[in-house]
Amino acid sequence: VAANQGEKMTRVDLAEAVARDADLPHADAAAVVDTIIDGMVGALKAGDKVELRGFGSFRHRVRKPRQGRNPTTGESVAVPARKVPFFRPGKALKEALNS
Repeated sequence: VAANQGEKMTRVDLAEAVARDADLPHADAAAVVDTIIDGMVGALKAGDKVELRGFGSFRHRVRKPRQGRNPTTGESVAVPARKVPFFRPGKALKEALNS
């Protein structure tokens, strides 16, 4: 299943693809997709790395605290450290996109 060029694939689209390919009711496929995503989010929150062979790996990176600027007032504000998700595509995904 692929979205048309310039479009995005949503969670619902992914669930529909799972339902069609696995011959499951849509509600069951949506539950499968939600369970997988929730598991990945839980692992990342716990500081674990999520690796899907051939697709890529997800992990988090920590952004250091910094001084930012309020664009409206120009006032300097402190931006605290935070975790941000990071995705590194796998070799098979890179090859599929470039073939």
